[in-house]
Amino acid sequence: MPQLRSDLWCAAFVRRHNDIGDRAVVVRKGDPVAGQVWIELDHLDGTVTLFAPAPAPYYEEKSHDRLFERRLTRAAPEAARDRMEREARFDSDFWLLGLETRSDNPGIDVVSDGKARGGTE
Repeated sequence: MPQLRSDLWCAAFVRRHNDIGDRAVVVRKGDPVAGQVWIELDHLDGTVTLFAPAPAPYYEEKSHDRLFERRLTRAAPEAARDRMEREARFDSDFWLLGLETRSDNPGIDVVSDGKARGGTE
């Protein structure tokens, strides 16, 4: 199954979260077709969780559009900022979405213990 363009996926993510009362923004625009998507979830308590694209082997099991893995969990915002600065030096074509919500569920498929979990992480 071909993957949805990054710009369309990001626009839909932002719109969906804004429609349900969360605050979502595009922090950084990347390649519109194939840019990797990262999500910084601000828990509104001084901590953030950073989601990155899951490694390729997770895509072989099922035909998910996008899978994510946690890179940081309830960390200081500075840690997420440092990680994204390192990523920008490595790959400048990525997207970064910011999401502010008190929920721990960003509504994305997150890999956990080697499995994809749809919107439950």
